[in-house]
Amino acid sequence: QLQLVESGGGLVQPGGSLRLSCVASGFTLDYYAIGWFRQAPGKEREGVSCISSSGGRTNYADSVKGRFIISRDNAKNMVYLQMNSLKPEDTAVYYCAAIRGRGALCVMTPYDMDYWGKGTLVTVSS
Repeated sequence: QLQLVESGGGLVQPGGSLRLSCVASGFTLDYYAIGWFRQAPGKEREGVSCISSSGGRTNYADSVKGRFIISRDNAKNMVYLQMNSLKPEDTAVYYCAAIRGRGALCVMTPYDMDYWGKGTLVTVSS
């Protein structure tokens, strides 16, 4: 069974930081691009960031550019999202997702992804 499991969510004050982790089991991430997505109540699921299979290409939504950093460690089968300078509007359930592809593939469209985690809740509030 192919699985992705997120962790690291929680309650944080505005201006604070959190680091989300995503670990894969049942498959090796070397051949997959990874995206981080989020969904707030009443809103569409949106792409936050993506990283290519080797880590050579990354992309970020304008709303998080300069604040969030995506990275991966293929030897550990893990992907991370470092979130800094958090704002209340960052509050959402955050998901990691995988799509098979090598090279420069970097995807932030939810409908293209092959495998999904169940999400971790991030709440930014004072």
